Amino acid sequence: MSKEIITDDMINQFHNSYVSRGTTKVIERAVRKNGIKATSEDPEISQRLHRVFSHEIKTGKVSNQKHSGRCWSFATLNTLRHKFALKYHFKDFELSQNYLFFWDRIERANKFFDNILATANYPFRDRLVNFYLSSAETDGGQWANAASIIEKYGVVPHYVMPDTHNTEDTTDIGEVLTYMMKKDGLALRKLVHENAGDEEIRTIRHQMMNDVYRACAYAFGEPPAQFDLEYRDDDHNYHYDGKMTPIDFYHQYFDTDLHDYVVVTNAPDHEYGQVYFLPSQDNVNGGIPIQFVNVPFKDLQTVVLNQLDGNETIWVGNDILQQMDRKRGLMDAKLYRREELLGIDFTMNKKERLETHQAAVTHAMTLTGYNMVNGQPNRWKIENSWGDKNGDQGYFVMSQDWFEQYTYEAVINKKS
Repeated sequence: MSKEIITDDMINQFHNSYVSRGTTKVIERAVRKNGIKATSEDPEISQRLHRVFSHEIKTGKVSNQKHSGRCWSFATLNTLRHKFALKYHFKDFELSQNYLFFWDRIERANKFFDNILATANYPFRDRLVNFYLSSAETDGGQWANAASIIEKYGVVPHYVMPDTHNTEDTTDIGEVLTYMMKKDGLALRKLVHENAGDEEIRTIRHQMMNDVYRACAYAFGEPPAQFDLEYRDDDHNYHYDGKMTPIDFYHQYFDTDLHDYVVVTNAPDHEYGQVYFLPSQDNVNGGIPIQFVNVPFKDLQTVVLNQLDGNETIWVGNDILQQMDRKRGLMDAKLYRREELLGIDFTMNKKERLETHQAAVTHAMTLTGYNMVNGQPNRWKIENSWGDKNGDQGYFVMSQDWFEQYTYEAVINKKS
C-alpha cells in the first residue's frame, strides 16, 4: 500500500465529522476545563465499589513505599507479616523493607556482573547486551526476587532496620549505582577482550562488589547480624527474644516455605497449561527461579478464593495504571467512560492489550478480601503500599471486571 498524504480535503472531512456531533462544544468545554478522566467518570462508581466485604482477612496499618518502585517486596513482606499478626496477635507488626532492599541491591549487582562477563564478546549493539546495560539498576522486581532474598538472608522487624531517605526516595542512590554498574561493566568487558585470567577478573570483580556494598551501607545502613525481638501484642502482653539472627527469626517465627508457592498467571496471549520462565530477571544466583503457570482467568480466580478462604492474603500483580483513582482508592474497568465522552472506540481485549504492549504488570499489591453475591464475587479488597492517605486508610477496592481485565499474576500456595 502506498504512503498516505494528509490533504486539505481530508482535514475538511475531519472537521465536519467533529462538529457534526450535537454535543461537540459542550464536551470540548468540559474536557478543556477538567480533563478527560474527570469529565468521563461514571457517577455510579461509589455504589459499585461500596467498601463492604462478605469475607475479609483482618489486617493492620498499611505500609508506604513512598518514592520507590519496591511494591513487589512490600507485597511479599505483607503476606508474611499478616501471618505473623494472626499467629502472634499483633495486627500492626511490620517487617523491614529496607533490609530486603539492601540485599536486593547486592544480589542484583552480582548478577549484573555475571551477565556482563557472559556477554563480554558480544557487540554493544547486541539486544541482550543492550538489555543488561539498560536495566543495570531498577527498583522493579518479581515475587521470586523477594522470596529468594528472604530464603537466603531472612527478615527483621521494621524497627531493627527502618527506611532511610534513600529507600523512601531511591533517585540518588539509583543514579550512583547505575553509573557504577555501567563503568564496572565496561571494565569487565575490557578485561575479557585483553584475555585477562580468571583470577585477575575475580579479584577486580570482588573489589567492584566491595564498592557496591559500601555505597549501599552508606545509603541504607548495614544490615544487622543479630537483634533483639521485642513487641507488645494486641492484648498488651510483652514479648522478648534476644540475640537472634535474621535467618533464625525467619525460620523460628514464620512457618512458611516459599518454595511451596507458585505464580499463577492469566496471559491469554500465551498458551494455557504451560509453565513460562523469565531468566533475564532472576537476580539471585541459586534462588527461586521466576516462573509462571499460565491458566484461564476462572482458574486463577478459583485458587485466589480458596487461599483467601483459608485466611491467607495473596500477592497479586496488576496493571495499576488502568482505570484507577489513586486518591480514593478505586479500581473499576468502567470508572472512566472515555468511549461515550469522545465517541471513539477503545475496545481491546486482554490478549490484544498484551500483544500490543498496552498491558503490563506495573504494580504489586495484596488481596485481603472479597464480596460474594449469589455465589459470584463482585468486588475485592486490596491492601496497597502507598500509605494511609490514599484510599480508605490505604486500602483500595477493586471491581470484578477490573480484576478480570487488569490482574495478571497471583502467588498461590500449592496447598490452596
